Amino acid sequence: MAGVPFDQMTGKIWFNGEFVDWADAKVHVLTHGLHYGSSVFEGERAYGGVIFKSREHTERLHESARVLDFKLPYSVDEIEEAKRQVLQINGFTDAYLRPVAWRGSEMMGVSAQKNKINVAVAAWQWPSYFDPEERLKGIRLDIAAYRRPDPATAPVKSKAAGLYMICTISKHAAEAKGYADAMMLDWQGRVAECTGANIFFVKDGVIHTPIADCFLDGITRRTAIELARARGWEVVERRIMPDELEGFSECFITGTAAEVTPVSEIGPYRFTPGEICETMLKDYLVAVMPASEVPEKLVAAG
Repeated sequence: MAGVPFDQMTGKIWFNGEFVDWADAKVHVLTHGLHYGSSVFEGERAYGGVIFKSREHTERLHESARVLDFKLPYSVDEIEEAKRQVLQINGFTDAYLRPVAWRGSEMMGVSAQKNKINVAVAAWQWPSYFDPEERLKGIRLDIAAYRRPDPATAPVKSKAAGLYMICTISKHAAEAKGYADAMMLDWQGRVAECTGANIFFVKDGVIHTPIADCFLDGITRRTAIELARARGWEVVERRIMPDELEGFSECFITGTAAEVTPVSEIGPYRFTPGEICETMLKDYLVAVMPASEVPEKLVAAG
């Protein structure tokens, strides 16, 4: 499907309780979610036909909707079953899933209490790929101009579509300069996260990560913390100032798409992916992949 626009892909999408052809999963141009950002979503990944921490994602979708003042018309169990069926009916095993919910077109204005809440689940193939040597080279990050908002000014605990506008702007700016992504600061100028991934640093064998109070406490972030502590490594969640970056030896980011990806550069700061980066990304892949699909190089390294 490489290079095919998403509206031209083929397959089935679960749309308000029914399966429809990919091309028929449409919304009207006067949909509230399009104009006012009243939409929430999840990004999930299936390995070997199993969606990693699926229920946690669905529960977060419900919570995100609650924060935006709407209630999903489908229970956690119903959405869980929809995701399972989406994989099955499309014949996918290694795939990315996008559950999404949004306010419809019944009212067009800031106030939208009577709007129908729509829910859809789409999936597309995303083959499992893992080359530790290539990934350990690390990616390059810019430092974004936009900052994560003050929790008093935005619903930062919701995975709301509108909150990603500044992420898109920041990632475009970074890519235009040759970077893979951008690290964002929070409203007080402290290190926060990347445009779609959480961030970790290493110093003297201790892992440091920003407190998740103005951005999502990612499911992959929590998994990485669990894996690190299972290794006996100390993980400190704290405020991190940008000028501290020169004192860290390693850096990596985490997310459904990023999995665990080492970082070699953030603006003027340099890092050398080492033992902790290598172990973290290997431990993560072993955790999410079926045992039969884990590459021999990971088994040997474990």
